[in-house]
Amino acid sequence: MNTDSIRDRALEAYRRGPDAVVELIVRLVAELAGQLETLAARVSALEAENAALGTENAALRARLGTNSRNSSKPPSSDGPDIKPHPKSQRAPSGRKSGGQPGHVGHTLRLVDDPDEVVVHVPSQCEACGQSLGEVSGIHRERRQVVDIPAVKARVVEHQAETKSCPRCGVETTGQFPEGVEAPTQYGPGVATVAVYLNQEQLLPLERTGEVLAEVFGCPISEGTVESAVGECHEQLAEPEAAIKQGVEGAKVAHFDETGVNMGGKTSWLHVASTPRLTFYATHEKRGREAMDEIGVLPEFRGRAVHDGLASYWQYGECEHALCNAHHLRELTFVEEQLGQPWAKDLKGLLLEIKQAVDHARGQGLVELSAEVNRDFEVRYDAILQEGLKANPPPEATGKRGRPKRGKAGSLVDRLRHHKGATLAFMEDFAIPFDNNQAERDIRMVKVREKISGCFRTTTGADRFCRIRGYISTLRKQGMPILSALGKAFAGNPPMPATT
Repeated sequence: MNTDSIRDRALEAYRRGPDAVVELIVRLVAELAGQLETLAARVSALEAENAALGTENAALRARLGTNSRNSSKPPSSDGPDIKPHPKSQRAPSGRKSGGQPGHVGHTLRLVDDPDEVVVHVPSQCEACGQSLGEVSGIHRERRQVVDIPAVKARVVEHQAETKSCPRCGVETTGQFPEGVEAPTQYGPGVATVAVYLNQEQLLPLERTGEVLAEVFGCPISEGTVESAVGECHEQLAEPEAAIKQGVEGAKVAHFDETGVNMGGKTSWLHVASTPRLTFYATHEKRGREAMDEIGVLPEFRGRAVHDGLASYWQYGECEHALCNAHHLRELTFVEEQLGQPWAKDLKGLLLEIKQAVDHARGQGLVELSAEVNRDFEVRYDAILQEGLKANPPPEATGKRGRPKRGKAGSLVDRLRHHKGATLAFMEDFAIPFDNNQAERDIRMVKVREKISGCFRTTTGADRFCRIRGYISTLRKQGMPILSALGKAFAGNPPMPATT
């Protein structure tokens, strides 16, 4: 509708008479009303689009502000331009660096049975030159040098001799020892060191062969290393089953998962562990399907410590405890990036509760008093109420599914709905404040991936999980790893304690 058109229509209606003018006015009002409705709908649509873009822009800006200090991103993802550099959540202890009072130092000490003793005898008197060859010594000063001699692979040749019987003339040949089957082969000691270097020290196959060649004069191929790893994997089936059963029967166990590149595709490595046991398994999925097939959580009846992944909550037969290290990072993000002060208050409260628990444990107590617990819970609820006011639930949109809550809103909901799992460490001192145990156990997997790259096959990943879980368990229990691997090749791997 333009002014020229309205003018022409008005003149035409004027010439036709008053009734035509009234009719024109009615039509113009109706047309204007329709246009106003169209414009109003357009404005509403633009406002909704603008709000959505604002929300998306805020989310993207928040994502740019995440680092290892305020999210679950690893420190390796922090670029050099991240300022200030992420700092530890630990509060200063106030103690000087270095050894503390009462700490027993460790240094080289003289041994009572050295492998070799070399006596340095003076031949003549340093004053007058008199010969001392026949003079007995008065005393000796001891000094010892600890060194590694040159190491070389030892080759043992086995010969089966044939003899002819003088009575009947039949020839009889001696029997080679068990395991000596080929004209030339590597012994179990070589296989033990190869597996140790590849699975414990995480050297790639090629570099494992290089170390054996340089240090022991025993060059072996990548295929030979793979064969040794495969044999060790078979020998450790029983210890792995015992470790898995031990984790299933634990009162408190830690669970976590991380993505791994397997054959060019993303799969997931799952860990279930305690301070004395480590069990690994891989699966192409991350959630409930993988956890059911791995089989630990379906049988677990203790307290599962985890990071709050939705799949863990589907196991109602066990109790749950949430990792508060994750909460501290998320609260830091809400405080610094979103500017919500309640997050700082809650972070301080969680650290205060942890300090109180650590102090009570140090005093030999097994729980906090009921009054102290109530006070902490009241403060916890009050702070979360402030968080809820800052992040009120969104109004229903009529669309299917739950409306998005954002990082802060989701965190508030989780901390409110899972209060018992969040404060479980306060109620039971056997439950840790965080899930660092599982994260420490998973760290070596990421180190292996950085050094050697992806797993080429599921077979290689399964072998790594079994052998590495066994090695990790031995290390936790203070058992010698190299000798244990050697006994595994002999068919008698040491069984770790599982209770």
